[in-house]
Amino acid sequence: MTETISPAGDVQLPDDAFDADQAEGLVTSVSPGRMAVRRFRRHKLAVVSLIVFLAIAIIVILAPITTRYGQIERLPAIGNKVGNSPPSWKAWFGTDDLNRDLYSRIIWGGRVSLLIGIAVAVVSSIVGTAVGAIAGLRGGFLDDALMRTTDLFLAFPTLVLLLVLRSMFSSLKWLKWLFGDLNSIRFIVVLLSILTWMGTARIVRGVVLSLKEREFVEASRALGASNSRIIMRHLIPNSIGPIIVSLTLAVVGAIVAESTLAFFGFGIDPVYATSWGGLLSDAKGAVIVGRWWLVVFPCAIFVLTILCVNFIGDGLRDAFDPKQDRSH
Repeated sequence: MTETISPAGDVQLPDDAFDADQAEGLVTSVSPGRMAVRRFRRHKLAVVSLIVFLAIAIIVILAPITTRYGQIERLPAIGNKVGNSPPSWKAWFGTDDLNRDLYSRIIWGGRVSLLIGIAVAVVSSIVGTAVGAIAGLRGGFLDDALMRTTDLFLAFPTLVLLLVLRSMFSSLKWLKWLFGDLNSIRFIVVLLSILTWMGTARIVRGVVLSLKEREFVEASRALGASNSRIIMRHLIPNSIGPIIVSLTLAVVGAIVAESTLAFFGFGIDPVYATSWGGLLSDAKGAVIVGRWWLVVFPCAIFVLTILCVNFIGDGLRDAFDPKQDRSH
């Protein structure tokens, strides 16, 4: 490789001394956010899952446009049947025992299930982040008290604890302003939020424990920053990766928990709305009598959504973990 010297005395390297990627790395710096996006884009399965999940979300959000019939609209007789008709041109996914279009009900139900999953994930992530950050930063007795409370919730079987708390909170009339009516969407969201913040709290606490002795935190404390400012300006921003991954897992957990409650008859009352869990509950025993479409189609969209969110979570975990960067 030869070098040339400019009139100003600067050493100039030939054009082929560096490849394009090396030159870009020398000229411009890449922010952590852009690096995370690049790593996520290399996770092909996560990208495909994100596209599929966004398509499902758009379809259910635009339910008045994407459905063929209303949520509780009964179809006229199909052939010689007025209920439980198999898939046909008039009802793509068949009809239920009340001759309601299953395709339309799956889309309307997706609105409720995704709403519950996202709402529970956001609320539980906020609570878990606050608890984990405070416990990790303060330490001592407060840390022990918060973590033992977390362990107490985690020690009970989830389904048993759901049913116990459901019965307890429904009997406390003075909490109705918070929970709303039993079997309403709000009741399910608040109930599941109470039981899903522990995982995020433990994750955030672990991250905070590893960060609170770092130089930038010590410098902020030396400048007189309060604990709340340290948490909001330094600890939580540096914990955003694990928090986002935990949020995606909470979406899955909430959808599955609501469907489990509905399957056992403790879900959302059909008077309020239809959910995927309610459709699965209504389909109990349908395969035995030959009504396979009442089980296959709701289960297919349910499993597809859960898989997509899980793969998205895997991609986000790899994206926010610097050790996963194998570009060099």
